[in-house]
Amino acid sequence: MSNLPSSERPVTDVAAADPEEALAHFQKLLAHETDCWDVHAALAAGHSGFVLLDVRSPEAFAAGHVPGAASLPHRRITERNLAAYPGDVLFVVYCSGPHCNGADRAAVALARLGRRVKKMLGGVTGWKDEGFELASEATP
Repeated sequence: MSNLPSSERPVTDVAAADPEEALAHFQKLLAHETDCWDVHAALAAGHSGFVLLDVRSPEAFAAGHVPGAASLPHRRITERNLAAYPGDVLFVVYCSGPHCNGADRAAVALARLGRRVKKMLGGVTGWKDEGFELASEATP
């Protein structure tokens, strides 16, 4: 162990979890979340296996959204508005970015309705940070 004060060794001052606990933790995170890169790769491959929902306002969606996303603001997530989707479909939700909790609100609403859901980390901000283009209403 180092002779440095704990304030100078913040990474190792608290012991890391054992491998089994770490595995369970990170698998659980991936059961709830995905990222922009993985969503982009799945969409580019043409067999995503999920419905991508932009849960921001219709105006924000029109200004720029992830290509292939459907617009459904988180406050409008109801069983009636989901009727067109099979009951077992996976929804991937996103909002503006890490400063916005709209995707979390959407995930709660979907889960309460018994729907499978993951959040796309980073939202539109993350999408652009990865260098991916947004579509707009003027973009076919």
